[in-house]
Parts: sequence; structure tokens; C-alpha cells
Amino acid sequence: MRFPFDFTLKQAIHQAKMSRQGRRYPTVCMLEPLYTCNLACRGCSTERHTGKLSDRLSVARCLQAVEEANVPIVSVCGGEPMLYPELPELLSELIARDKYIILCTNAQLLDTKLFGIVPPDRHLFVNVHLDGMRKTQEYVCNRSGVWDRAIAMIRESKQRGYITVTNCTVFKETDVNELEELCQLLTSLDIDGIFISPGYHYESVKEDVFLTQKEIEDKFKVIREFAPKYKITATPPFLDFCCGETELDCAPYSTVNFTPKGWKAPCYLINTDRYYPDFKTFWDSVDWEYWEKHTDQRCSNCRMHSGFEQNAVAKAMQNPKEILRLAAWQFAH
Repeated sequence: MRFPFDFTLKQAIHQAKMSRQGRRYPTVCMLEPLYTCNLACRGCSTERHTGKLSDRLSVARCLQAVEEANVPIVSVCGGEPMLYPELPELLSELIARDKYIILCTNAQLLDTKLFGIVPPDRHLFVNVHLDGMRKTQEYVCNRSGVWDRAIAMIRESKQRGYITVTNCTVFKETDVNELEELCQLLTSLDIDGIFISPGYHYESVKEDVFLTQKEIEDKFKVIREFAPKYKITATPPFLDFCCGETELDCAPYSTVNFTPKGWKAPCYLINTDRYYPDFKTFWDSVDWEYWEKHTDQRCSNCRMHSGFEQNAVAKAMQNPKEILRLAAWQFAH
């Protein structure tokens, strides 16, 4: 299976339950305990790597946010979560609450901050940010040696028994043939999943590294061709959307974002100063209908997985042929 059965079942139960209660609901809580990082990548917003460690969230506040969001999946990111001193406690508490954790990391500190400290668990997915082969990764991260270190940590993560996946962002200069080379390498390492998504144009990033809509479509048509050969975790309907072959409303509510400043709105990608102290105020205050249409100028080229995957799957589930296609995709690996 492309995803573990229990992970898939947990999502399905949650979505069935929430769909009966109303049209909009979150599935993932993007939890950022800190805005401190050991890298300053070209495609990352400035605020996500310049924060002070002293401004980090407490474990209690993180857990409160997760409970407020009422989601089955928690994406622990930042910043770099390996720098969060209370990470072992946070992960242990989330696992105890039967939450599935996508631990997003640049992998540089895995051997000193995770391995031998937090044991492997079916709830825990180690998600390594890897945007290409060595030259590309070092360009994106603005540092030499990061690619070799990440590959070594992926290898060790698998050897130690962790569910290990990668997250690849496609930029303007991304060579899609290089991405297939990366997929081949990761497959040889027995990777559990390869996530590929177009990058979003953060306003605070000054370099022209992001894709136009036409560039997204051209690159993802190539990616879609080789995707069936590898454990790429973006669904076929989402890839069709990236290729420009179907239209979708955004679901900005499907991934909600809690930060050291509070709940961020309207979505975690857009550079605004709107934060809310509690989930109810956040949920009731945002004009979700406006953001669903992605007609705002800042949304014009966005094809991010976090906004559109939920609706891509929901639309596919209305068509028997597409249901079969999704089933075949899930069981292909």
C-alpha cells in the first residue's frame, strides 16, 4: 500500500464523521512550535527561520491547539523541530493521543535529536525536506554538505525502523529529469513515500524561484508520467490539477496552522499579520468562501497540496471510475 492501512483508515473515519456535520473541516494541524531554524533556505519565508528559541510554544499549548483542531494528523514543523528542546515529550504526548505525526525536518540533526531518543512508532513519519540531487539541494538550502547529510540520515532512519518519507518542492529552476533521478535513488533506499508539490510564492522571498501557472503545468505533466513507478504520495487527481486538466476550489481550512503567534489566517502560506488566540475565534472569523475561490492576487499561481488535495480526492470520490483509479493507486506499492 502507498500509505499504511491504519493511517488511511484513521483519515477515512475522520472525514466521514466530519462530512456529516458540515462542509468545512480540517484534517491536518500544521503545528509550528518554534520559528527557529539551522538553515535559511531560498524558498522559505523569512519569519520561519529567524525566530528566537525563547519564543517557542510550550508542550501544553501545542497539545491544546491539536485538541482544538480535532484532527487525526499533526504536521510538526517550524522552523526546524529538531531544535525544539521539548520534542521528545511532544511526540510522546501526540502518540498517546493516537495522532499521526508528520515530522518535517531538514535531517541535519536527526542522529543527535531523534535517533535513540524517540523510538520508531507506527504514528510517526520522519519527513525529510529534499528538493533534488546534491547541487540543487545545496543551492536551495544555501549550504554545502546538506544533501549528503540528508541522504545519510534517510539511510539510517530506515535502518532504525522509522517510517521515512521525503518532501520535495518544485521551483522554477527544478529539472524534472533530476527529480526522477532522485526518485530512483530514494527507491533504492526503500523510502516509504515521496511527496512532490509546486512551491508557493512567499511574499518575503525576494528571489525569483517560484513557478508560473504554465511552468507548473509543464513540469507536472512530466512528473505525472513517471509518478506511477515510484511511491509518490500526491494523488492522481491532484496531479491532474497541477497539470491544468481540472479545476478545483481551494480548501484552505483542510490544513490549519498554529504558530508561536497563534492560529494563522487565512492560510499558512500568505504573508499576513492575522493571528487568533483560540481556534473558535479563528474558525469563525475567516471568510473561507472568499479564499476557497483562490481569486486573490496572492493565490493566482498557488497549486499547493495543502490547499487542494482534499478537494481533489473529494471530487474524485463522486465518480466511480475515479474511485477505482484512486484504489489502484493506493494499492500499487
